Amino acid sequence: MGLLARYARLLPLTAATPAVNLEEGNTPLIPLPRVGERLGVELWGKFEGCNPSGSFKDRGMVLAVAKALEEGARALICASTGNTSASAAAYAAAAGVPCFVLLPAGKVALGKLAQALMYGAAVVAVKGNFDKALELARQAAETLGCAMVNSVNPYRLWGQRTGAWEICESLGEAPDWHAIPVGNAGNISAYWAGYREYLQLGRASKTPRMMGFQAAGAAPLVTNEPCPSPETVATAIRIGNPVSARLARAAVSESGGEFNSVTDEEILAAQRLLAAKGGVFAEPASCAPLAGLLKLKEAGRLPQGIKVVMVLTGSGLKDPDTAMSQVGRPVEAGDSLESLLTVLKPVSQ
Repeated sequence: MGLLARYARLLPLTAATPAVNLEEGNTPLIPLPRVGERLGVELWGKFEGCNPSGSFKDRGMVLAVAKALEEGARALICASTGNTSASAAAYAAAAGVPCFVLLPAGKVALGKLAQALMYGAAVVAVKGNFDKALELARQAAETLGCAMVNSVNPYRLWGQRTGAWEICESLGEAPDWHAIPVGNAGNISAYWAGYREYLQLGRASKTPRMMGFQAAGAAPLVTNEPCPSPETVATAIRIGNPVSARLARAAVSESGGEFNSVTDEEILAAQRLLAAKGGVFAEPASCAPLAGLLKLKEAGRLPQGIKVVMVLTGSGLKDPDTAMSQVGRPVEAGDSLESLLTVLKPVSQ
């Protein structure tokens, strides 16, 4: 059951809203005891890589596209660092409408670019960073009459609340901490709205501290300074001027949380740890929260024994090149058992 059907009573649907559905949502909340033991906490990963286009973007996109179709939109447009483009293109394909995607040239992981193209979107590489692409997309949307489906679209963030609802339903309660990567800053505010709503409905008895993690090379919410030239290996959060900065700051302030930054080296180390000790392969941006938790643990700032949920926003298959650059290539063997054992014995000892 897709999100529009599952949460119909909590979403702004009408009798005229099309039943758009790619069976998004209901992603696994994976216990990570081996990683949690290292941190001294009860740790779960909300693995959004299991959504149809491989990232959390599908949660908001299904509602944004459904409402756009309801309002008569005949085409979609977005700017993207990759995941939004893949999601928008997927739902446009399913709905049978054109999709225009603006990407910062040379700054998008190959897996995400391949998705947008395979889904049939018209993809344009813009000279400049994501912020410039977003500016142009907004202008083009007004000029061409396309539906803008970035997180400036309020339905995007409304749909993304569903992640918090699923976490509460899986745990039977909200966690103590909610750790999440922050790029354009819409997701952290969406989760906060979702937790608050479940508290008001009596479906949770508390709300978590919202802990947002940015890459050091793209951390305007940490430094409180503009970041005109963001750079990080975590392409999904390579954003220097977050559209939802105000909402994100409010979520952190109201929840008693905070923003922190982590280096690319820390992000990649966390990606390897999550895969090797947790069995989950997430894209680099998804691993910023784990990198941040490790950093807080080392600094003596991570309360022991608390329940922590971190959002793993996208699949590691989104960016295989970055992963391969860390782990090397397969060991080669000949075509005989003797040759194979020569290779395997050192590994098994």
